Amino acid sequence: MGCAAADPDRLRPWEIENQAISVDDPPDYGPALPLGEPYRVVRGDTLYSIAFRLGIDFRELAKLNNIEPPYLIKVSQILRTQVDQPRSSQKRTTKVQSATKTVTKTSKPKNKVTKTTAVTKSSQPIGKAEVAGAGQAQSTARWLWPSSGSVVRSFSANLHKGIDIAGRRGEPVTAVAGGKVVYAGTGVTGYGALLIIKHNETYLSAYGHNERLLVEEGSDVKAGQRIATMGSSGTDSVKLHFEIRRRGQPIDPLTLLPKRR
Repeated sequence: MGCAAADPDRLRPWEIENQAISVDDPPDYGPALPLGEPYRVVRGDTLYSIAFRLGIDFRELAKLNNIEPPYLIKVSQILRTQVDQPRSSQKRTTKVQSATKTVTKTSKPKNKVTKTTAVTKSSQPIGKAEVAGAGQAQSTARWLWPSSGSVVRSFSANLHKGIDIAGRRGEPVTAVAGGKVVYAGTGVTGYGALLIIKHNETYLSAYGHNERLLVEEGSDVKAGQRIATMGSSGTDSVKLHFEIRRRGQPIDPLTLLPKRR
């Protein structure tokens, strides 16, 4: 059986011990787990939450450990977190890259136009072809804001993996797009009561410091659906910490969320 998440109806800020963080010592929302070191699964873990803490794509972690969908893991299971690339493989990669550069220099103008077109297509936020199966995991070409508050802390690739949005305790937190809840609990240090939603094979969104979680792990949610209430779990002030991860890597949510007037 897979690890069960904490009961979302019982999560309260005061149930999380020793999580208070002073204003002078802001939290580091980066991955809490180092790549390369074996990880022992504990109760409440999911493959998604572990990959989230490592800062890698969940499918990469599954592949490293020969775990097939629906990605169930067991308590005390030891997971590998990195594969050492053989030197011979690295040399072959270098040769291929060199060959690619040579072709690029000698390519005809019409090939360059073709390449430019391909780059333009890949820069699109999300394509329908990336949708993960049926159900609520759908294209998120149009994102919604998770809260009506103002941004009080911006994204930083090295120190702050998302944005903080101000608000009042109990205010609604809503899903930015349709998807499936793949984590609901308090097992990721620094996030308090956390929800992670898988939107498709490319994007995850995360909602931290909630007071109460309104959806359970495994639930399908729709864009704009109320999924939690704002709180201060795992921190010292009421706010929502919000992240978007593309193939496991955090990106600035403001590059995808619609601009506010």
